[in-house]
Amino acid sequence: MKRKLLFILGLVLIFTFTACDLAVEPDPEPDPIPFFYDNRSLVTDECQDIENIGDWQPVWCEEFNYVGLPNEDKWTFEYGGYWYNNEVQFYTNKDEDNAYVDNGVLSITAIKEVYENRDYTSARLVSRYLGDFTYGRIQISAKLPSGKGTWPALWMMPTNSLYGGWPDSGEIDIMEYVGKDPNTVHGTLHSGAYNHSLGTHVGYTVDVPNAETEFHLYEIVWKPGIIHVYVDSKIYGTFEYSAEDNIDVSNSDAWPFDQDFYIIMNLALGGWGGTIDNSIFPQTMEVDYVRVFKVDYAGMDQENPSEVNNIILQKSTTNTLKIMWDKANDDIMIKEYLIFVNNVNVGTTSLNAFLIEGLQANTAYDISVVPVDFAGNLGEKVIEIFSTEE
Repeated sequence: MKRKLLFILGLVLIFTFTACDLAVEPDPEPDPIPFFYDNRSLVTDECQDIENIGDWQPVWCEEFNYVGLPNEDKWTFEYGGYWYNNEVQFYTNKDEDNAYVDNGVLSITAIKEVYENRDYTSARLVSRYLGDFTYGRIQISAKLPSGKGTWPALWMMPTNSLYGGWPDSGEIDIMEYVGKDPNTVHGTLHSGAYNHSLGTHVGYTVDVPNAETEFHLYEIVWKPGIIHVYVDSKIYGTFEYSAEDNIDVSNSDAWPFDQDFYIIMNLALGGWGGTIDNSIFPQTMEVDYVRVFKVDYAGMDQENPSEVNNIILQKSTTNTLKIMWDKANDDIMIKEYLIFVNNVNVGTTSLNAFLIEGLQANTAYDISVVPVDFAGNLGEKVIEIFSTEE
């Protein structure tokens, strides 16, 4: 057991009798004090009125229970008129015509008007440095605009781009919707190896017939190595890292989703949305709430991870070894794996594969993998010997 359980030690009193010696039985060992877990330990003050979803605790909540511009403690505006993907709108800064909260709803509105040499205005809100998350359950309740040329999106980008600029550090599209293709919602991931610029992006679609007239819950559940996408609490797609399919792809190129990401909500025009129908304006995306939930993996944990099994060599060169292994087990969740070469830690990964570089040719190495859970507890080290090529 990893948690030190407190025991109340009873005093054993031994009496001496003149008539005879009596054997005094020791007090029985007391039962361990039970492990009490506070299943609201992560809940912030602002989220106190929101219930858990199973083990998921609300940690960041925007309910839009006010009137005026979006809350500056939650959102900033991205300002400008020149964006990728052939978009044609100008995103304004703190303009109530384009972003306004009333009646418990945020309205992001696209307007046909000339502004800074653009023919349309809209808004793009971001939570960067105000709401940044690695793993979690992200929910956004929204009602979408209609008409050809509209392109609303609820998505996430990396806060610090640890692996380089787009797409190398990743993009998580919780929901995209294009007016030229009504009633179809998209959930997509982008990374260095899998993105639309290369034609290799991976995504899912689902029919939502009344997406433009009713609020729906758009959601991801994000854990190490896996992301599920949902609409109205029903899963319609799963993205999961596969070591077998990425033998020649670096971990970060295949799966950069082990770092902080922030939330973006915007209404773009043109681009993927198609040719704009100027008769539709103004058009609005309405957002009822944004909620982020987390599981207290560390607080719930009571067991060490198991050791990893089946460490195999996927590929070797004169100076590299690519290894993979079966994922370890834990009572709650494995966070990452430590990789050792001849007992020297050479890297960490949240995935079950790793490329070891900078080795000598025609040399045997002791390779070991140690799992770590969210409480920082280690599994047993397992060692295999692999050799580089001549």
